Amino acid sequence: MGNFVKIWTQTGGKMVKTSSVVSTNIGRIVKAAPYISPSVKNKEVDKIFTENPNIRGIVVVHLGRPIAQITRTHFYQKIGTQYGYNLYMGRENMRLAKTDPLMVDYYESITIVSKLAMERQEEDLYDDVIVTKDGKFAGVVSIRALLMNFVEIQVEMASFLNPLSNLPGNQLIDQRLSEILHAPKYSIIYFDLDHFKSYNDLYGFNKGDKVILFLTEILKRNIQQKGHFLGHIGGDDFMAICPHHNIDNVCIPIIKEFDESISTFYEKDHLMDPNFKCKGRSGKMEKFLIMSLSVAVVTNNKRQFQTVEELSDALAAVKRNCKKIKGSIYLVDEY
Repeated sequence: MGNFVKIWTQTGGKMVKTSSVVSTNIGRIVKAAPYISPSVKNKEVDKIFTENPNIRGIVVVHLGRPIAQITRTHFYQKIGTQYGYNLYMGRENMRLAKTDPLMVDYYESITIVSKLAMERQEEDLYDDVIVTKDGKFAGVVSIRALLMNFVEIQVEMASFLNPLSNLPGNQLIDQRLSEILHAPKYSIIYFDLDHFKSYNDLYGFNKGDKVILFLTEILKRNIQQKGHFLGHIGGDDFMAICPHHNIDNVCIPIIKEFDESISTFYEKDHLMDPNFKCKGRSGKMEKFLIMSLSVAVVTNNKRQFQTVEELSDALAAVKRNCKKIKGSIYLVDEY
């Protein structure tokens, strides 16, 4: 126990049905917004704000990419100083622009964007969030729209949570998979317990549920609390979606923590007896084996998936290979 193996493998591809759950990516609520080039003078900015009193901010765009943001409040605070008007009005707008605004990708989740927005400095807290698509300016999302949709998503998600783990169930998992296909980087991670059925038969469903909750807490600490998606497919099967390819940093701590503590769910007599047998998956008496964790991983590092079907098939193939190897392991398909 405590050992794990990392293996790079190659597999093929197939499908998961997508659900009708409301899309959770920020692009769903993006709105058009005024934008200007960095060479535009501040007197023109003043004119835009004066003629459009409902505009909260203007985005500065260069070669199609957003580079800064001019908010109404910040602009007039600077202009309103003793020498501000004479100092800035005839100059280019970048002198009064915020050059480090919050910018997010079109396919980022509303939940993550809400967290990022609320972590900003107090003076920037209510600035619009700038949204990009393929690196180009796509529009903005107001904080009001962001928070209203965040609440809507939380309410909706509550009706699709697994009752045992309180994690998103199959419909939300399918929805997130369909959205992640468009992301520049992602890793799909499937967690499955080995010998869980034998444990349930030996110790009963109540203790089996405690093992599920034990694994749930490990996954929450290492995935959900870092802002990544974690879902509960059912039983002892979980799925995580991470917006990166740093698989080692995710899988190694999870497997280590699981292997170090899983023995506490067994009776010592069963662990110490080399001849002890229990009912296996086939229904026949088999040699007793302690539970281990199989982790199947698919990334878009070197392979681009066109459909959720391809993604699902690739993941299933890696999972089958996991099951052929004893002990806690993770296999990664990157090809």
